[in-house]
Amino acid sequence: MLNVYNTLTGKKELFVPIDGKHVKMYSCGPSTYQRAHIGNYRTFLFEDVLQRYLEYSGYTVTRLITLTDVEDKALIEAEKEQLPVKEITQRNEAAFLKELKILKIKIPDFTIKASSAVDQAVHLIKILEEKGYAYSHKHTGRENVYFDPLKFSGFGKLAKLDMTKWPKKKRLFHKDTYPGTPWNKGDFILWHECQDTDNVCWDTEIGRGRPAWNIQDAAIITKHLGFQVDVACGGLDNLVRHHDYTLAISESISGKNLANYWLHGGHLYVEGAKMSKSKGNIYFLEDLMAKGFSADHVRFFLIYGQYKRRMNFTFKKLLETSRRLDSFKKMVEKLKKAEASRSTDKAGALVKSLISGFKDNMNNDLDVKGAFDDLYEKVAELSELSKRKKLGGEDATSATRDLHEIDKVLQVIF
Repeated sequence: MLNVYNTLTGKKELFVPIDGKHVKMYSCGPSTYQRAHIGNYRTFLFEDVLQRYLEYSGYTVTRLITLTDVEDKALIEAEKEQLPVKEITQRNEAAFLKELKILKIKIPDFTIKASSAVDQAVHLIKILEEKGYAYSHKHTGRENVYFDPLKFSGFGKLAKLDMTKWPKKKRLFHKDTYPGTPWNKGDFILWHECQDTDNVCWDTEIGRGRPAWNIQDAAIITKHLGFQVDVACGGLDNLVRHHDYTLAISESISGKNLANYWLHGGHLYVEGAKMSKSKGNIYFLEDLMAKGFSADHVRFFLIYGQYKRRMNFTFKKLLETSRRLDSFKKMVEKLKKAEASRSTDKAGALVKSLISGFKDNMNNDLDVKGAFDDLYEKVAELSELSKRKKLGGEDATSATRDLHEIDKVLQVIF
C-alpha cells in the first residue's frame, strides 16, 4: 500500500482516495511567460512518477495541470519583448508540451490555461464577496477585489504559518507576486480592474478586468475537477503564499478539503546555489542534451532521489548517474542471452523478488532511488549468474517481463 508524506498533516500517511480506485490529481504547472528549466522539470517528473505508479497499482488517474498565461509577470515580459502576451505564452507553452514528451512525462488529461477559466474566477469571486471573504477596494483608480485571510479559519495550515504573528494593522497587497519569497501578511488581490490603457482584459459581470494569479488555480481546479481532489502537487516554493491561497479560496466556498494529500517537491540547486538569471546558472533541457546527455539520462537524474528533498545538480553528478543507468541497461540486455536450460534456486528467488522489492520501495513515499538501487543489485547478480550459465531462459524471460512492467513507471530502462 502506498504511503506518502502529506504536507498538510506533516506526516507520512496511507494513500486512500475519496472514490475507490479513481484518483483526481492536481499539478501546479508553469508560468508560461518564461520557459521551463530543469528545476521545474524535477517537479513535473516526480508528479509523473506518482501518476504512473498509481496507475501501475491499479488506480485510474484523472490529472490536471495549470498553465499560468495571464499575470503581472507576463505583462512585464510582453512589454520587454514588445510582443503580445498571447504570442509569448503560446510559444513557451508549445516548448513545454514538446519537452514533456521528450522526457516521457504523460500529458495530463487537462492542460488548462488561466485565460480559459476567467468565467470561473468571476463566479468564485462573486460567492466569496457574498460570504464576506472578499471585498472591493479602490487602488490607484482601480476597483480591485481582495481576499481577507483572517476570515478563513485555518489559513496558513499548509505552510504552518504562526498566525499569532499576523500584523494587527490591515495591509493590502496589490500585485500578483512580489520579489523574493516573503509572506505577504495581509489581504491578497483576486481581481485587477482594467483601465483604458490595458489590453489584456475581459468584460465580465464584475466589470472589465483580469483575474489575479492568486485565484487562477482555484478557478481552474474547481471548473474541471470540482471542489475536491485526492492529491495536489507542486514545488516546495509554492508553500510560500500560493497553495495556501488556492486552498483558502476553494475551502471558503465549499467547506471541504480541497485535497486530502499535498505533496511538494524539493528545490533543484546548481553547484550548491539557487538557479537565477543573475548567476547565469539556469539550465534548460536542450543545454544538457547539447552536451551529449540523452533525455533518459536527464529523466533518470531528476527522479533518482527523494522527491521532497533538495537536490544538487552538477555535470559530474549527471555523468555519474548517466553511467549508472547505462550500465544497468547493458546488464538487462545480457539477461536476454541466458543460455542455461535451468536456473539455480538463487536465480529463481532473485527474479521473484524484482517486483516485490520495487513495490516495497515505491510504497515508501515514492523512493525511486531505493527502488532502482535494489533493482540494480539484483539484476547485477542475475547478470553474473547468466554469465556463468546458471540463469535459465524462462527465468530470464520473466525478469525481462517484470522489468518492462516496472519501466511503465520509471520510463528509463527500455
